[in-house]
Amino acid sequence: MSVTLKDVEHIAMLARLSFTAEEKEMFTRQLNTILEYIDKLNRLDTSKVEPLTHVNDVQNVFRDDVVQPGLSSSDALANAPARTEEFFKVPKVIGEKGEKGDKGGA
Repeated sequence: MSVTLKDVEHIAMLARLSFTAEEKEMFTRQLNTILEYIDKLNRLDTSKVEPLTHVNDVQNVFRDDVVQPGLSSSDALANAPARTEEFFKVPKVIGEKGEKGDKGGA
């Protein structure tokens, strides 16, 4: 399989790119060189090579998942600047007056 000038022009059109005639010739040569390298790889005998999921023999490096006690609501909210019951209270950030998309009056 080889790439023709027409193929490069079609790819350029799909990518919405424009090239000079010299650039089209250059890309045609470069793409054909890449395909030659791929063809060399396709000629290799890999029948005795086991498929791999990873090139290195990697072991899981994560620690075991151990359940540990968390903070109580009162401890978590102890330094909160504002709270309601058992929740953090934060300023409203959507629908403030004067913002774009505000349906309310001024």
